[in-house]
Amino acid sequence: MGVPAETAAPEALVIREDNDRVATLTLNRPKQYNALSEEMLEALQQALNTVAEDERIRVVVLAANGKAFCAGHDLKQMRSKPNQRYYEDLFAQCSRMMLTIHRLPQPVIARVHGIATAAGCQLVAACDLAVAAEEARFATSGVNLGLFCSTPAVPVSRNLSRKDAAYMLLTGDFIDAPTAQAQGLINQVVPMEQLDGTVWKLAQTIASKPPEALRIGKEMFYRQLQMPIEEAYAFAGERMACNLMDPDAAEGVDAFIEKRHPKWRS
Repeated sequence: MGVPAETAAPEALVIREDNDRVATLTLNRPKQYNALSEEMLEALQQALNTVAEDERIRVVVLAANGKAFCAGHDLKQMRSKPNQRYYEDLFAQCSRMMLTIHRLPQPVIARVHGIATAAGCQLVAACDLAVAAEEARFATSGVNLGLFCSTPAVPVSRNLSRKDAAYMLLTGDFIDAPTAQAQGLINQVVPMEQLDGTVWKLAQTIASKPPEALRIGKEMFYRQLQMPIEEAYAFAGERMACNLMDPDAAEGVDAFIEKRHPKWRS
């Protein structure tokens, strides 16, 4: 017997699917263009927290259902609570989620289609890698509403050159996928029918690497970017020395010397 419509459980806002060491987290508010409501932010935060603790997962793919990747914050929900403290808490909640992606031990790949605007563009920029369909478009469009995209500016300005980022933020104009690739926001542009296959191939390439090297490497990469160059070299050298003590690193070096394929522990 089916569940009566009035008592049916609501659909999950974020759907997780695991396949061969890859976890795909799919935003699931298609009618609202996957706008980041409070509830969506919480659901995504919980999904990221869970996958961070899952040692079986080597790579995370962030995808979306419907016509758009993400249209940014839920403006209707925001305007229903016109209170500065509420807004500060909301943006702090969003920033925590974005930082969780940054700090996740697994690399995160954005699978982008349709539009990625405002906090949706921020979400793409926060991911480690991004692959987009040819028809994808990107904008930090808040300025068109009188609301400068200040929090999206943080990762966007760390992906694009200063002038390219300023152009997006000050004009609110859309850029197409090839422009986003040329400016450093995304890695690849492919026809829509090739999007899933391209993302899967990239995820599998990364998932084939030893997990400790991925964890150490991602953390090192982002931390050293904030350091003066001498401090960065010292930190990187210490991280490489620690990495070499990992059995998989020893196996990888031995396999290279012995001209054979390495046999990872997992």
